[in-house]
Amino acid sequence: MTQDNPAHVMLTVEGSGNCEAAAGSRAIHRRAVLRRGIFGAAGLLWGSRMAWGFAPHLEPGAERSQGKAKAVIQIWLWGGPSHLDTFDPKPDAGYDYCGPLDKPIATNVDGLRIGQLLPELAKIADKYSVIRSMAHGVNAHETASYLVQTGRMPGDRYVYPCVGAVVSYFRGQSAQAESQTPQGLIPPYIVLTEPQGRFSEAGFLGPRYKPFATGGDPARTPFAVEGIVSTAVTAERQKSRRELLQRLDTFRKAMQDEPNIAEFVKAEETAYDLILGDSGKAFEPSQESDDVRERYGRNTFGQSCLVARRLVERGVRYITINYKGWDTHKQHFQIMQRKLPELDRGLSALLSDLSDRGLLDSTIVWCCGEFGRTPKILWEPPWSGGRNHWGRAFSVLVAGGGFRPGCVVGSTDPKGEAPQDQPVHPTDLIAAMYQLLGIDPTDSLRHPSGDMVRLTPEPENGKPLCGFLRAIL
Repeated sequence: MTQDNPAHVMLTVEGSGNCEAAAGSRAIHRRAVLRRGIFGAAGLLWGSRMAWGFAPHLEPGAERSQGKAKAVIQIWLWGGPSHLDTFDPKPDAGYDYCGPLDKPIATNVDGLRIGQLLPELAKIADKYSVIRSMAHGVNAHETASYLVQTGRMPGDRYVYPCVGAVVSYFRGQSAQAESQTPQGLIPPYIVLTEPQGRFSEAGFLGPRYKPFATGGDPARTPFAVEGIVSTAVTAERQKSRRELLQRLDTFRKAMQDEPNIAEFVKAEETAYDLILGDSGKAFEPSQESDDVRERYGRNTFGQSCLVARRLVERGVRYITINYKGWDTHKQHFQIMQRKLPELDRGLSALLSDLSDRGLLDSTIVWCCGEFGRTPKILWEPPWSGGRNHWGRAFSVLVAGGGFRPGCVVGSTDPKGEAPQDQPVHPTDLIAAMYQLLGIDPTDSLRHPSGDMVRLTPEPENGKPLCGFLRAIL
């Protein structure tokens, strides 16, 4: 197939339609393929308005006030990073706890030291705060992931939505309303680049509040965002196909005054804008200069951070970067020599870039995994220098959006095994982020059963909402 001449080009599709059979397969004219293709793209977009935040809230109510934060970037260190090697070093604990990473470095905040493989983050510690006393006691990936991202333990009658789905529910619609440009077509909740699959992000809110997962690799050019960019078809060819379809589409021309057709045409234009227009370019880090791309690091994580910044600029409410590779049961220190410099470069560039562009004050950045790792190193086989799961204590970095920077919340004991003071539960952090976003943590969602379900659990024993994090709000 070398031409786009509708009179001569045929396309073979197994099991298609009521076309003439040939050699055990069925052929349909290119005109039909083009029509079906764009009908599929536009239909996906038209139907996906529900999934991308165009739908009304499940429980209509008064407009919520806008908080200090407008957007969230979640950097999820998938598998659980070691707190001793990142933001809670314990050099006095000895080699069995520190291994070769026993030389923490000073930061530009007096008294704050972090892991020795994070020198760029050390230079900008006045842009973020560290929570060293996060704890939940769960050592299973699935349960801990669900708990950290929903604030709830699994096992009761509900499957709760994660923070991203809740923000999309309360803020996604307002993001669409505020945007008067095609950029407002971008979904309000995006995952770079693949979902975890460990829990249902949308919970009982349903599929309309699931994130749009990009797929692809932003370190490659082009960044092949699934459903938007195809490496097999150039932009020029997409444009020529569009022009061909418009010339052939006499039905639409004849029915252009029909309201349903007009709505479809609008959806088609939207689909094409995501493929060929400015909206799709929001996902493309190649639009940035080489200097900027180098600053973030020419790797999947670094370029994901750059794409996240571009998406925040275009009004996206919630972006999760799923950064895999932190489940280091074996060869922990060899892996840290690769992973920590990537994290250091990408995260420091993101925080500095957001700050330089005036976006950090309105963008929450939180960075953690589902738990920490065993403070004591397992030198014996089969681990041979590994760290296992540790939910009794771990660290979280928070920045922007109203969080007070340059602070440390809580501490752990001399070996990093448990909180020593000011313990923080994931629910506290989630409630704090909702509060900064102008979402009342005590508000409720309507479950499909009709039950009204609080966004966060009732505090136990008279504990204040947000716990010890109130000190940095």
